[in-house]
Amino acid sequence: MTLPARGFDLLKDVDVRLTVELGRTAMKLKDVLTLGPESVVMLDRLTDELLDVMVNGTLIARGEIVADNGRFALRIVELAGDDASAEAA
Repeated sequence: MTLPARGFDLLKDVDVRLTVELGRTAMKLKDVLTLGPESVVMLDRLTDELLDVMVNGTLIARGEIVADNGRFALRIVELAGDDASAEAA
């Protein structure tokens, strides 16, 4: 089923949760409880790897962090399921 382009206008004002995941790690609760202001937590991702961009928990893209006017921003590098970017990698 395909909706006409104007059919998506109804969805433009729907709130969604956009999440950018830097990485993950597994820790024991006792180790989490010892974290403080100077603690460093190692993640499973390297600094040159793309970050996961998710909407409501579903991966939609990959991107990289950039600085823009003194703030962090996200540059989308590839869309999930985009065969052209997968072949270039």
